[in-house]
Amino acid sequence: MPAGTGDNWKEEKAVAARVGGTVTVRLWEDRTRGEIYVPSYDPEALALVNDDYDRSFGDSNNAVDSGKRMFEFRALKPGAHRLLFEKRMGWKFTAEDRRVYVVTVAG
Repeated sequence: MPAGTGDNWKEEKAVAARVGGTVTVRLWEDRTRGEIYVPSYDPEALALVNDDYDRSFGDSNNAVDSGKRMFEFRALKPGAHRLLFEKRMGWKFTAEDRRVYVVTVAG
């Protein structure tokens, strides 16, 4: 099912969890370019419990700062909840990319 329109929309991804359980989303960021993912979600349904960045070390002389960003959310209430990630660049007013997850939480 499409998450929206335009070139920078991706298809929704379905994720399942139980109340009290966690959901982890890993996204690639290239911080050298100024990329950073910003999550949007209902804080009554999901709680962000961990936000970590694992830098990828290629060549030891490499000045590139890129790696995987890990978001961990705790499911707080049953139902289907939308979790949106927008890849932002510091100098742009619009999102470079969007990732949409539908988290279905069983009671």
